[in-house]
Amino acid sequence: MAVSSEVAVEGVVFPPVACPPGSSRKHFLAGGGVRRMEAQGNFVKIAAIGVYLEDAAVAALAGKWAGKTADELAADPAFFRDVYTGEFEKFTRVTFIWPKTVAAEEFAGKVMESRVAYLKATGAYTDAEAAAVEEFNAAFKSHSLAPGASVLFTHSPAGVLTVAFSDDSSAPGAGIAAIENKALCEAVLESIIGERSVSPATKQSIATRVPEILKGGA
Repeated sequence: MAVSSEVAVEGVVFPPVACPPGSSRKHFLAGGGVRRMEAQGNFVKIAAIGVYLEDAAVAALAGKWAGKTADELAADPAFFRDVYTGEFEKFTRVTFIWPKTVAAEEFAGKVMESRVAYLKATGAYTDAEAAAVEEFNAAFKSHSLAPGASVLFTHSPAGVLTVAFSDDSSAPGAGIAAIENKALCEAVLESIIGERSVSPATKQSIATRVPEILKGGA
């Protein structure tokens, strides 16, 4: 198992190892940070985010990125692209810290609004992606997100996005939806660590921690 350590974000603790919904593989914590979102005309801290990678990520990333400094990784979009498009499993946990309960459907709408724009801009939005977006939004209906609740995404290298919910920081064994669309699967993580990141703090955390993780090996 790759050597990692826990990260605390706004009082939310992300353990060094996690097993995501719909997967039997343990993942190490690559990094974590806060997410801000516009609410009632202001940008507020709404969630803490942890990004986990399976052990296969170490070998996949080391050949190109081992020996790079945190500053070099943080400044290179290609590094983050190799993470969210890599042929290994990823797990994203979004734990809500905003002191109000929000409709999960509202959260999903915000996520998909930016992802649809991104996919259209990259020429990757077809009828298949439109159907996947509808499936994504449907998974969030009738759910609410109270402070401390989590939304969990498992991103498989095959392009299956598993969506799950938890009332706390735990991860259920299975998700409530498994959306088979590689472009959307990658786009959800890209929104967090891509060039127009909703959580620059998470990107910086990953860039800071990964050099040591790659040095330590699996």
